[in-house]
Amino acid sequence: MILVSGATGGIGGELCRLLGQAQVPFRAMCRKQAQLEDFRKRGMDAVLGDFDRPETLPAAMAGCETMFLITPPTPEQFKQETAAIDAAKRAGIGRIVKVSASDGNVRSPVPWARAHARIDHHLRAAGIDWTLLKPTAFMQNFLWFKKPIAKGYLPQVTGTGSVSWVDTRDIARVGATVLTERGHVGATYFLTGPETLDMKDAAGYLSEEVGHKVRYLDLPTPLFYALLRVTGNARWMAKGLVVQFDDVVAGHHDIDPTFEIERLTGKPPHRFVDFVRDHRAQFTASGS
Repeated sequence: MILVSGATGGIGGELCRLLGQAQVPFRAMCRKQAQLEDFRKRGMDAVLGDFDRPETLPAAMAGCETMFLITPPTPEQFKQETAAIDAAKRAGIGRIVKVSASDGNVRSPVPWARAHARIDHHLRAAGIDWTLLKPTAFMQNFLWFKKPIAKGYLPQVTGTGSVSWVDTRDIARVGATVLTERGHVGATYFLTGPETLDMKDAAGYLSEEVGHKVRYLDLPTPLFYALLRVTGNARWMAKGLVVQFDDVVAGHHDIDPTFEIERLTGKPPHRFVDFVRDHRAQFTASGS
């Protein structure tokens, strides 16, 4: 039995779909009763569990042999995931497959990159089998800017910096593979898309697919921060994103394509143009 945390998110939700399609036994961990009922209506096993409420974890983990660990970036991420790892060990879970970050570093100025590095160290020292998935920036992050894109603008602060953007659907596909195959214990996989793109490249692909010209706007840092705040990002998140894009990406510090996704799954990862085509409606309807 596989326990899937983050089951209502993009990666965890797609992982649940893939495991269900393959008829692999799994249990989706949910924080809310309505989410649990929705999974059960779809014929999937689900349980209530909350990393912020450690008392809920023993029951959620009971009978599970493997855990897929993922949490959203928050100031509590280190506390949540290390508590989950410790609870998993006490519950007898034998292996954890964790989604980390390609830029994880204990001295990183990006808060979640720093947190992931510290969590990874905790997991490796916990006395439990582990596999680390370390993706680059998600293609789905472009959906944050769907409204300006629909109006013909792609606002960013990355200069000429480039990233091998990865589709979260491919991360889930790798997750399903390493969770159900032998031979991945103690492995760290850096996951990227098949190409490296800067924002001008991305704007060009968007222009071709959405039916109107999309221009890349390289914004001043304070203006980009204000845009992130206006679009609903918390102050902590907005500051971290500014550092990530204005430092890691603009400074050319991210990694080149690794081709691990195709090696592990036998299928190449989505190209950026594939992602845009699949989400074309979101990049066009938002501007109307």
